[in-house]
Amino acid sequence: MEGQTLGPGDVAAIVIYFVAVMVVGCFALCHKNRGTISGYFLAGRFMTWLPVGASLFASNIGSDHFIGLAGSGAATGLAMGAFELNALIILQLLGWVYLPVFIACGVSTLPEYMTKRFGGKRIRIYLAILSLLLYIFTKISVDLFAGAIFIRTALGWNLYLSIFLLLVLTVVCVMTGGLTAVIYTEVIQCFIMVIGSAILMVMSLVKIGGFSSLYSKYMRAMPNTTYFPSSNSSAVCGKPLPDAWIMLRGADDPVMPWPAFLLGQVPAAMWYWCADQMIVQRALSARSLSHAQGGTTLAGYIKILPVFLLVIPGMISRVLFPDEVGCADPDICAAVCDNRAGCSNIAYPKLVMAIMPEGLRGIMMAVMMAALMSDMASIFNSASTLFTMDIYPYIRKKYTVKELLITGRCFVLIMFIIGILWIPVVQNVQGGQLFVYIQAVSAYLAPPVAAVYCVAILWKRGNEKGAFTGLIFGLVIGVIRMATDFFNPEPPCGEPDLRPGIVKNFQYMYFATLSFWTTMLVMVVVSLLTLPPSDEMLNRTTYWTRFDKKITAGESIECTADGVIGNQEYINLDERKSDGSSAIDNSVKQQETENVSIVPKPVSKKSFFHKLLIWYCGFSESEQEEIKINEHRHHLEMISSLEQDPCAKAFLKANLVIVLLAAVFLYTFFSWNF
Repeated sequence: MEGQTLGPGDVAAIVIYFVAVMVVGCFALCHKNRGTISGYFLAGRFMTWLPVGASLFASNIGSDHFIGLAGSGAATGLAMGAFELNALIILQLLGWVYLPVFIACGVSTLPEYMTKRFGGKRIRIYLAILSLLLYIFTKISVDLFAGAIFIRTALGWNLYLSIFLLLVLTVVCVMTGGLTAVIYTEVIQCFIMVIGSAILMVMSLVKIGGFSSLYSKYMRAMPNTTYFPSSNSSAVCGKPLPDAWIMLRGADDPVMPWPAFLLGQVPAAMWYWCADQMIVQRALSARSLSHAQGGTTLAGYIKILPVFLLVIPGMISRVLFPDEVGCADPDICAAVCDNRAGCSNIAYPKLVMAIMPEGLRGIMMAVMMAALMSDMASIFNSASTLFTMDIYPYIRKKYTVKELLITGRCFVLIMFIIGILWIPVVQNVQGGQLFVYIQAVSAYLAPPVAAVYCVAILWKRGNEKGAFTGLIFGLVIGVIRMATDFFNPEPPCGEPDLRPGIVKNFQYMYFATLSFWTTMLVMVVVSLLTLPPSDEMLNRTTYWTRFDKKITAGESIECTADGVIGNQEYINLDERKSDGSSAIDNSVKQQETENVSIVPKPVSKKSFFHKLLIWYCGFSESEQEEIKINEHRHHLEMISSLEQDPCAKAFLKANLVIVLLAAVFLYTFFSWNF
């Protein structure tokens, strides 16, 4: 596909966007807490509802949505919009059920919660590693590939060159300011994405003649070159699905069967929205439970928009460019978009470059860059948090806090390299539909994790043996299904389907249903056959005990790491207790309780590069750091108390009802056969 040249107005819009990002990066350099664990990984826990909500939306809506969700709209109609409306409901589950527990027990990462809830370390390490793998398989490589598709469509640049250039600013932003820089950047990117995509939707609807015209024209949007795969086949490829305007479809539908969606995909989505570090980390940065719930409510309202801003434009693009977006002949598709499986992924960038005038086209380029950078920055920050807090301490027995922070900043480079290596696989799976690929892989690996977190929070009898057994069981069946699916790809339209019945007749959402409920059953049975967890492990770690006033043994590493900033003594992980707390946890807890000041060691003369590193990372070695630590500890205690203003709580409950009713109405409206 030939690239197009951007005009001066387009370049100016892109430059303004990058200047805004640089300003945010410079602001992050002045953030006083970025040299601490909570400051770098959780923005000091001072965020209000607006940046939390905007960040939740922006970190979810990446380039994979602009390419993949719009592409699925072009290929299958409204069906994939069900995932977006589902988020309205699951986000409220995060705010009202999961977050109160995570905040009450004072965790920084989700695997850390499992250590406090069940004890031991094997679940914590397993979940951290699994999360990193899911980031690679479903997030990093897909986002990079989707962003590169847009830039290659607009400018004709090489795929891997586009990826490299797009990541430079993202990596610098994350390594500089941590979650603070990421969230403030995502606030800007949220507004850019919503405004830019709204302009495109309005212009494209005007061009096509409105919704009523789109309804009739989409059903006739077939390529002029009709493709018959073989002389023995009666299939006509490239024809829109007859139920394209229905969101939740029949039980045997290959795209969106409603029983599988409600019983399997909805529970599986609880992993992403309620137990994924990338999402929950933003909510944990809130300054109170009320602000966290306000953020999830705001994000729920905004999640109504993608159906209209992304799915509908994807369908319009197919109407305007049926020969390219709707191509069915593998040879023609290869010539159009270098993908024999189909070209629906170019629907959104094709629409942008065709109907947007100069200046606005540059804004949409900035929108795509914003989507890619917000999602990648979120992934990199969360991945570095998981590795640094949950894996690295077990690799290196003795470490300093500065070492943890530097390790977290460097780990993003490793994730970047691994993600690039996975891109060739993403190009050819699931008929070229990126959004379907993401949902399928998540359905294979995520339901067991969602089941274990659900049981951990809602059932006090669940124990470590049951949780770990359930996770391993779910992993085994998930990997078997995923491998079977990848080695037996869906055949082109009209060709004989020779795949095994477990792949051909067992849609991935039905597998998610099986995986979720069998994992939960295994966990319940094993837990009942073994000893129950101790009262200490249940303290403030379940929904029913979140207001328990007792102190959990072994505070979060977030607090303890802040307590030793400026101290170069090494921390030995070998002294870990049975409840998962370590020497760093208990020694600093004792220092805080007894109010004993930490005596700094003599400061040696530092080289210029050492001083530059200290400044860049925001480290502080002043004697006033002890005062800041005590103030921040008091702030964290206030958050974990879960205190809420009665008026604010009533207002939040009212909005909770409105959001849930909106989701039910939209599901009903878009699933009605009209």
